[in-house]
Amino acid sequence: MRPPDSGGTGAGDAGFVHPVKVRWADCDPAEIAYTGRIPNFALEAIDAWWEAVVGYDWYRLSIDRGYSTPFVRMEIDFLSPVTPRHVLECAVTPLALGDTSIRFAVTGRQDSRSCFRGEFVCVFVTTATFEKTKPVPDILALIAPHFPDAASERVETT
Repeated sequence: MRPPDSGGTGAGDAGFVHPVKVRWADCDPAEIAYTGRIPNFALEAIDAWWEAVVGYDWYRLSIDRGYSTPFVRMEIDFLSPVTPRHVLECAVTPLALGDTSIRFAVTGRQDSRSCFRGEFVCVFVTTATFEKTKPVPDILALIAPHFPDAASERVETT
């Protein structure tokens, strides 16, 4: 993880770029990354954000803390093919923190060109019951500073 190449104004911006090594096995017969792998690359980057900011990746958050964050919405724009030729740099930008939900943007770039951008919404649930819940105060204290207007902007799902 490293700081993003451009943009950003502080705690609410992309806190890091997660590098992904695209492999030949990720590719389809057209010799570009299989479309289904793109969401995986983005979710891997968000998982890395959790580990960097909270100190828990999704596995530890679920197993050790009893909280999960399943995704309820994904929207991705494909801009340019992803190939194994260059490292895919996935910049994670926290967008909104709701009462029980969280929204991120991920932009994937290779060789100075945008390949995809997407928005991803997940909800907090207790792992045991899979019921929606608010994040516990210690986790909320770690993530809230990374979201613009965390106290006022709320993103909720039905």
